[in-house]
Amino acid sequence: MNIPYEPILFGYKTNIHLILEYLAFFVAFRYYVILRRHSNDVISSNNRLSIILGAALGALIGSRIVGFLENPLVSLSQENLIQLLNTKTIMGGLFGGLLGVEIAKKRIGETQSSGDLFVFPIILGIFIGRIGCFLSGINEFTYGRETSSVFGMDLGDGLLRHPVALYELVFLILLFFSLKRIQNKASLKNGDLFKWFMVFYFSFRFFIEFLKPNTFYILWLSTIQILCIICLLYYYKTILNVFKHAR
Repeated sequence: MNIPYEPILFGYKTNIHLILEYLAFFVAFRYYVILRRHSNDVISSNNRLSIILGAALGALIGSRIVGFLENPLVSLSQENLIQLLNTKTIMGGLFGGLLGVEIAKKRIGETQSSGDLFVFPIILGIFIGRIGCFLSGINEFTYGRETSSVFGMDLGDGLLRHPVALYELVFLILLFFSLKRIQNKASLKNGDLFKWFMVFYFSFRFFIEFLKPNTFYILWLSTIQILCIICLLYYYKTILNVFKHAR
């Protein structure tokens, strides 16, 4: 199999990343429905629907804004503008979704933490999407810098690069089972599991960004890394609790 992988279906070349992206949304939502059905959700169905809508709207806006800010200095033309409008990133989606949920909860007066049920469906959705990123090779900006290490792979341009998407797939597997273990063994407060997920995932993404051919605009950091710092500052109390549990 060659990378980028572009299978022919019904005589047309298909975008495997787009297909897996839609599959990720479908599978993740069905997983969420199953988890909620077997849980004692303290949030009413109407409020839960409002929260989901807030998360979806926030994720849509956040993913586009951060996607645009990854290339803020690009020359504006009709072609570039269309490309920028179609650019999105899971990091902006996660943080935008978080803000969307908080706004929705304030409007409906919901005080209970709502994120724990989303944790494992989100991880599964990201995992499926990252398979699409890997198979797309250099067609998606999820490839790494050139490397001479044993991990180097040809992602479609004849150069050996860090397969960043594969690194993330391994991390997501470890994260999934680690959080499952924490959920079963630790006495967490409602909402803590989601906070731990955000801290671990955004920390991972901060460091893995150094392996990508990013443009570093401020303090030698990329837009994604700056967002990671903002998110980690938002969860600074959770980070202190993580170290406390580790001890």
